[in-house]
Amino acid sequence: MTKKLHTYSLVTFLLIFSVLTACKEKNSINQPVTSEEEKDTVPVLMTGEGEMPTTWIDKTTGHQLKKLTSEGNNRSFYFHNNPFVKAKNGKDWLMVFYKNSKKGNQLYSINLTTQEQKAITTQPGKKRGEIVGTKSRKVFYTLNDSVFATHIDTQKTDFIKKLPEGVSVGTNTLNASEELLGGVVATEEEAELFRNNPKKSDYFNLIYEAHLPRYLMTINVETGKLTKLYRENAWLNHEQFSPVDPNLLMYCHEGPWHKVNRIWTYNLATGDTTLIHKRTVHREIAGHEFFSPDGQTIWFDLQIPRGETFYLAGKNIHTGEETRYQLERNEWSIHYNISPDMKTFAGDGGDRSQVAHAEDGQWIYHFTPNGTELDSEKLVDMSKHNYDLEPNVHFSPDGKWIIFRANFEGDTQIYAVKIEKHKA
Repeated sequence: MTKKLHTYSLVTFLLIFSVLTACKEKNSINQPVTSEEEKDTVPVLMTGEGEMPTTWIDKTTGHQLKKLTSEGNNRSFYFHNNPFVKAKNGKDWLMVFYKNSKKGNQLYSINLTTQEQKAITTQPGKKRGEIVGTKSRKVFYTLNDSVFATHIDTQKTDFIKKLPEGVSVGTNTLNASEELLGGVVATEEEAELFRNNPKKSDYFNLIYEAHLPRYLMTINVETGKLTKLYRENAWLNHEQFSPVDPNLLMYCHEGPWHKVNRIWTYNLATGDTTLIHKRTVHREIAGHEFFSPDGQTIWFDLQIPRGETFYLAGKNIHTGEETRYQLERNEWSIHYNISPDMKTFAGDGGDRSQVAHAEDGQWIYHFTPNGTELDSEKLVDMSKHNYDLEPNVHFSPDGKWIIFRANFEGDTQIYAVKIEKHKA
């Protein structure tokens, strides 16, 4: 009798465990809704028409969406800043994001499997920068006049550096060895121009035309030492370290894209600067550049000339070979991104006010290379989204979902759309 009771207890435990595991997987953005019963319960809705449920099928595209955040205003990272790090269990993935609160914006993590959210920062004030160290498991950011790092799991915060007074300065990237933060140092004169002209439409040409000195710089995360690397009387911006080479820093000449040869790299070991793409015709533009995950290619939006012919282009930094995939006007996106396996791309579309002036461009796209072109698939109807907020697409670490931010419900929230079309 005792042996039977023990057998029944074991069976009961295994049944409960399997149910809990199934529930966990069902809530994960990495798991499709598979059972027939669950398929029937997922509503088919026009995206952005009223408050959206946690999960729905976009009526226009047939793709499944999940709402990852719901309270207050929440923002995912800028398109080329990696937000992902493995959870402590080594299996799940965490995504770091910004949540607005009464104490200013705070950095949070969300477990993409369990949907559990945890605060990383709590100190009041606006944080700037969005840098995740996947090895150190720290988030680096600027608060007021200083740079800090907070551990994702323990929330232990380290002071790194008090920034120089009276200048415009910021850190925007972390090198592959996670020893150096990269950024720029400007002048008090430039900082004053920004203060007096807070809107981008006001300062953009002013800063470009001023030709004030800027330095590329690094900050050692252990010692706090600030090193000025390279100076130009130009608006140096958009700094990104290579994901694999700790000595390679990409930066841009900011300003009106049709007036600048924008994309450059700087080698910390040699001091060499390299132009990635040189304009060839009047009003040609190249920008919104980003590294491939293997660090071999720099991808960018290329238009020859501006607003007429559209490409997603990539330059191999070792061979110099340039790849171009042509897109239709409506397929042009403010930002593109590349999948973890580097086989496909995503785009966040754009409204009529953007450079492409697309009549039907408000979509989240998935792109697949086909010869010299990209085949596109519309994933999310973004017609209810105000593109003053750029969606900034990211592939999920498993490559099955595209994560973006949107305001089609009023507040800004973070969503994920499944690349594989929902099977009715």
